[in-house]
Amino acid sequence: MTDTGTRIPAVRTRAASPGAAAVRPSARERGTRLLAALFLAPTVVGIVVFTVVPILGSVVLSLFHWNVIDAPGFAGTANYREVFSDSTVLVSFRNTLVFMIFAVAAQLLIALALALTLNGRMPTWLRSVFRSAFFFPLVLSAASISVVMKYLFNQDFGVVNWLIGLFGLAPVPWLTSEHGAMATVVIVYVWQQFGFSFLLFVGGLNNIPKEIHEAAALDGATGLRKHLALTLPLLSPTLLVASVVGIINALQVFEQPYVLTDGGPGDSTRTVVMVIYEKAFEQLRFGEASAVGVLLFVLIMAVTALQFRLSRRFVHYQ
Repeated sequence: MTDTGTRIPAVRTRAASPGAAAVRPSARERGTRLLAALFLAPTVVGIVVFTVVPILGSVVLSLFHWNVIDAPGFAGTANYREVFSDSTVLVSFRNTLVFMIFAVAAQLLIALALALTLNGRMPTWLRSVFRSAFFFPLVLSAASISVVMKYLFNQDFGVVNWLIGLFGLAPVPWLTSEHGAMATVVIVYVWQQFGFSFLLFVGGLNNIPKEIHEAAALDGATGLRKHLALTLPLLSPTLLVASVVGIINALQVFEQPYVLTDGGPGDSTRTVVMVIYEKAFEQLRFGEASAVGVLLFVLIMAVTALQFRLSRRFVHYQ
């Protein structure tokens, strides 16, 4: 007989939820994630140490007066007020923007024209030769190229003026006049940098299916009409990348104007990075140099954000 007055407590078992096993990663998945983290760690550490920390350090340093010799003194926004009242800094920003417009426009147009030309019918070996030749200046030092170009564009004994003289024209003051100096800096910069955009456009053109061009040819689209209506829209993502990288690099130009003209004549080719260098390492005004650097960083971020905002209208993804 059983004692009806005694209750045996029921043992309750919690049923495992059907998604519990799926939520917990297996040992293999954990190992894969750990391996991926180990591979990414050097890159992440490098970005933090060499990018994030210097940016934050520049922002902090821009709020101090510091000449390396004496202890830093808090300045608040005094460095920024000094920068906005400095005519040299304002001229350097104007020069940098003018340089960016002409240099990036010329770089993209030349690179796109050459990429379209090489994408046509041409022997494979010859196409490889041209690709290597166009990319070769990019692997050279900008300072060494500028030294050579300084002799080539010399008004008195430069090869460029000698070639111009063969046509009976007067020597051009490439490096000693305001407009000539800026034009020379743009030419030298574009000659070295267009190879990167050229390779981007070559890769973008190769990713366009040939069937699309064949269908366009059947519809009667040829030549310039085909490129404007078909090639450019399909190439717009590559064009966006090339323009973003080109503008960021152009806003940070330093070697070409520093070696070719030293910012002259006057301040006609003085750029923002040159002003940062002069204030920091020649005048030992690291606080003001950091303030200029922060303003340049804000300008780059603003221009890049504007590009991506405008890209919603003209960039078409396949």
